[in-house]
Amino acid sequence: SGWSAWHRRQTDPRSGLRPRPERMAISQVRVPHARLIVVAMAIVAAAGILSLSRAYTFYFDEWDFILSAPGWSLTSYLQPHNEHPSMLFKVIYAALLNTVGLRSYWPYMLILVTLHAASALLLFELVRRRAGDLVGLASAAMLLVLGAGWEDILWAFQIGWLGPVVCGLGMMLLLQGPSTPQRLAAAMALLMVALTLSSIGLFFGIAGATMPLLTPARRRELLWFVPVGVALAAWYMAFGHSGASTVPPPSAANLVVLPAYVAWGLAGAVGGTIGVTGLPALVVLVGGVGAVGFAWWRVHPDAFALGVAAALVAFYVVTGLNRAQLGFDQSASGRYVYIGAVLWLILLADAARLLPWRGTWRPALAACLFLACFNSGVLLWAYGTAKTELMLREVADLQALAAERGNPCLDPAGFADRLVMPQVNNPALYYRAVDRYGDPAAGRPLDRRADFDRAKSNLTRSDCTPT
Repeated sequence: SGWSAWHRRQTDPRSGLRPRPERMAISQVRVPHARLIVVAMAIVAAAGILSLSRAYTFYFDEWDFILSAPGWSLTSYLQPHNEHPSMLFKVIYAALLNTVGLRSYWPYMLILVTLHAASALLLFELVRRRAGDLVGLASAAMLLVLGAGWEDILWAFQIGWLGPVVCGLGMMLLLQGPSTPQRLAAAMALLMVALTLSSIGLFFGIAGATMPLLTPARRRELLWFVPVGVALAAWYMAFGHSGASTVPPPSAANLVVLPAYVAWGLAGAVGGTIGVTGLPALVVLVGGVGAVGFAWWRVHPDAFALGVAAALVAFYVVTGLNRAQLGFDQSASGRYVYIGAVLWLILLADAARLLPWRGTWRPALAACLFLACFNSGVLLWAYGTAKTELMLREVADLQALAAERGNPCLDPAGFADRLVMPQVNNPALYYRAVDRYGDPAAGRPLDRRADFDRAKSNLTRSDCTPT
């Protein structure tokens, strides 16, 4: 039963079945060199993202790491960041800070786009095994230009979120294969790595654990998840419970907002796959749920599909319980859209495998894919250029910090810019970091004089007159 058995019956030469051209489903289409095509698409997308982000610099939460990194101890690596386990994440940033430093941002972005490309490649491999080459190619293309998920694509700090996506998809691929101790050990190792980057790994763990849970013959595989769960629980009891940093903190009122939070998040993620945001995404949500529901009515879902659906819903439920106090619309932020979109694309790919591939269906489906990717690509470019403007403002702020370093009227608790870099509220810590890692604004032209003057004014005490 399920998708895998149906696909084997349709495509296995030993089954005696031969698809007629007039009845061919899209899942039965074979694309020569499909994997090489995905690699080429990933390289082009990565190059485009690197070009789009060439003027970027360190931003927002990155300053938490930068300002505290000179004083990190072994215990510091175990401390959470915004409730997330971040051990390996901090190791990566420590390695980058102590090698390339702050003088260049592109090595940080290079790691991010590599993870983004790897996510698309692994998504392709996962989808093609269930829905064929064409659907796999389409899924990878839609993820590569996911403009609605721009935060995870255009901000190097999201290494901590894309890393778990890569590890999670790799784990799911391993669990789809033969059940051997070697494969299970490798899958659990990937899950553990994901959980040392951020709690995003938890939701891929839910997907992975649901598969053996719903498959009686493989239920003993759940024992492999126990050591990972014990390690996560031990970390939480020792360090994780002290990591709450949301202002205002969550409360019982979150339960009231939770249904709207989950629905808006699911809509933002599925709408984001085709570049649709805001209220129109709710229409896409109805269509997406309808497509998956119809496919499940036609062919009963297997444990893998149910696990992905459970992970998708759990992601927004858990996030809502912790963040719904910030407003239900926060669930459609770009950083959440990317995670939800990966899971949605797997579910929608299962539904798409039933589509016919004949006659006018071929150009119609190709046109829909083109429009979806074009719409998302334009959205990604728009967000990317808007962030470039924001980064030029931040560079002016950093230049103001450098200019005011020796000023006796410098406010020891001054903010250069509360909007762009609120974490930099202690100039002394900033100067300690740049002395060790380099000045990120050094050598850059002063393009924003008004922003530079505003930042200088913010950094100095109004009641002080330089002597």
